[in-house]
Amino acid sequence: MNRRQLLRGALAAGLTGTALTQLADTRRSLDTALAADTDPADLSDLEAAAETYGYGYHGQPPARVLADLVTDFAGLRPHLDRPQPVTTRMRVCRTAGQMAGMTAIVLHDLGSRKESRAWFATAAAAARESGDRQLHAWVLAREAMVPLNYGAPQAAAVLAEQAHQIAGNRPTAAATLAAAVAARAYALSRQPEQARQALAAADTFMDQLDAGARTDTWLTHGEQKHHVHLSHALTALGDTQPARKSQHRALELSAPTSTMTRALLTLDAATCVHHDGDTHEACQRTVTVLSTLPAPYRTGLVHRRALDLYHSIPAQHHQQTAVRELREALAA
Repeated sequence: MNRRQLLRGALAAGLTGTALTQLADTRRSLDTALAADTDPADLSDLEAAAETYGYGYHGQPPARVLADLVTDFAGLRPHLDRPQPVTTRMRVCRTAGQMAGMTAIVLHDLGSRKESRAWFATAAAAARESGDRQLHAWVLAREAMVPLNYGAPQAAAVLAEQAHQIAGNRPTAAATLAAAVAARAYALSRQPEQARQALAAADTFMDQLDAGARTDTWLTHGEQKHHVHLSHALTALGDTQPARKSQHRALELSAPTSTMTRALLTLDAATCVHHDGDTHEACQRTVTVLSTLPAPYRTGLVHRRALDLYHSIPAQHHQQTAVRELREALAA
């Protein structure tokens, strides 16, 4: 029996509860479709929230930012649960990809590698459905930083190259990030030629970025961020003089509230001191960073970078006072 016959049968008995329910259901289905063709105010609010989150921590503890991000991310679900025109669904997926990617960044910074990778997978799926290739490339390039910072640089290089293929050869923020991350991955993999080629590509893209792509957010690729990547890549290559230039410039451009970034740059500088032969001074600088950072910042990425420095010190020096103090600071 088709809908027309069902409705005629219900109405034949008058405006009963059954008939009114069928009428209301039909009306609501059209209301839903009509609402989907508009610009939902709450979706616009969530898009604006994603843009705001892109400006980073602003001195807030990562855990607080994480809680706010995930709360707003959950607000996207109703937009996916109801019928939407294609353009609106693409907007929802794009915002979901941005928020999931930024959630993954915070989890990465907090040292939760497994959860970070899971959120990057969600971000990649949303980015693919959104049709935004640059967002998809950005997600993969950012995901590459998880294995990069946790001891798997070759896996990071694979992801960075995938990001490069998706981003293409136009000077975009995602393409620049992919090249910069690839440079770090190759440097840590002891592939200096590939690392320097990637560095050259990153610099070329950076010089050609438009003003919008050069703003200082998680979703773009500003000069400060560029020099943070260069600092790590050049430090890993042992090119201490250009590494120090990038460290200096990145610190100039970093806000006083950029606690984690400034700590990582200081650790890169300490590693350069170690490369240049003064292991004692390098250890002292690293201990100072670990002892003065607020507790929420001493775990995760900062701890890993300091641990990398300790592991680079030959075993025969491990009983020296400064090296022992570094080991104790890492164990605290």
